[in-house]
Amino acid sequence: MTASVETMSSSPTTVKALTSARGVEAWHVESDVVPLIAVSFIFEGGSAHDPADKPGVAQMLARLLDEGAGEYDSDAFQERLAAHAIELSFNAGNDALGGSLKTLVKHADEAFELLRLALAEPRFDQDSIERVRAQTIAGLKYQQNDPGVMATRRFFEEGFAGHPYGRPTSGTPESVAAITRDDLIDMHKAIIARGRVKVAVVGAIGSDNLSVLLDKVFGSLPEAEALSIIEPASLQMLGSRIVVDLDVPQSVIRFGMNGIAWRDPGFIPAYVLNHILGGGAFTSRLFQEVREKRGLAYSVGTSLVSYRSASMTWGYTATKNERVVEALDVIADEMAKLTSEGPSDDELQKAKDYLIGSYALGFDTSTKIAHTLAQIAFEGLGIDYIGRRNGLVGAVTQADIRKAAERIFGDGKMLTVIAGRPTGV
Repeated sequence: MTASVETMSSSPTTVKALTSARGVEAWHVESDVVPLIAVSFIFEGGSAHDPADKPGVAQMLARLLDEGAGEYDSDAFQERLAAHAIELSFNAGNDALGGSLKTLVKHADEAFELLRLALAEPRFDQDSIERVRAQTIAGLKYQQNDPGVMATRRFFEEGFAGHPYGRPTSGTPESVAAITRDDLIDMHKAIIARGRVKVAVVGAIGSDNLSVLLDKVFGSLPEAEALSIIEPASLQMLGSRIVVDLDVPQSVIRFGMNGIAWRDPGFIPAYVLNHILGGGAFTSRLFQEVREKRGLAYSVGTSLVSYRSASMTWGYTATKNERVVEALDVIADEMAKLTSEGPSDDELQKAKDYLIGSYALGFDTSTKIAHTLAQIAFEGLGIDYIGRRNGLVGAVTQADIRKAAERIFGDGKMLTVIAGRPTGV
């Protein structure tokens, strides 16, 4: 085992980069404050790699990994987790399949063995497949009456038409019904591989013991084979307003425009800009202008979305059918003002102060630290990112904000999808 240590100034924690005897790389924070170990891991490859005619395979795979593995069927596997108070979960997104493990130190061997079985020897028993399939289809059918879900799904269908990101990550009732056990086995083989995983571990465990456990779980996985390439994509249909006709008194709105990826040098200024526009909860411009001053909506906000092969700025709100156009005009006006005038100096400083001061709040549990570190590793931002991040935020200038606004808002065109029966659209 080799380990290099990075001590990060102004950081809530100190992270070691560890490489096990079998070459498994992990970021490690050793802490004896509580007798717990938290693990977060992310495998490259997710819903974007679903078969084009069967969206939903990766998410179904994630739901089945702990539904029996090795010699244990679903009930026996869950009983072993419960008997040792072990928390194990999996999830799948567009670009990744990940998971987390939390255990008491005294149950570490059992916990890591169950994780190994889930990753390396999932059973995919037919009764488990059918139960998860039925639950998934029932959820999808229920969502067909949800304006928010319908608006979101149509937004991605239009914004990324013809691209894997345009397909529903959870699938459709029809596609989920068609998924076979072989589809799950093929997806498992494609994604769960040792050269494709980023791992972060936080807790009361030393490097030597951790190295042995990492080799046991991840070192025995097969070597990664090449995944299909997901081509770069940009948000389409900018300038369009699309209505999903639903007989509801209030329209749900999804809107989006260009974005800046987390890996892009311009991300931090865009992050500060987004906080000012719609990411700052009660302090954002959109909250003040749309909700507080005009009473157009109960909630409104924006966030930056960063995928492997695309990025965008994404927003949401909901308002009465007769006030949709007014709400959209206010949103567009605030974007235009930030592009032409920028924020005030005081507004910029308050945004930076909040983003810097609140950052450490995301590190108040071992699980949160492990999750954040795994995400940073997955994005390739470097082990010192936590230590650098607040300095990057503090260095953002008015010129940086203006440049980010020009890149994101551009000519002001955005894709807007409205689920409801808005008037005047």
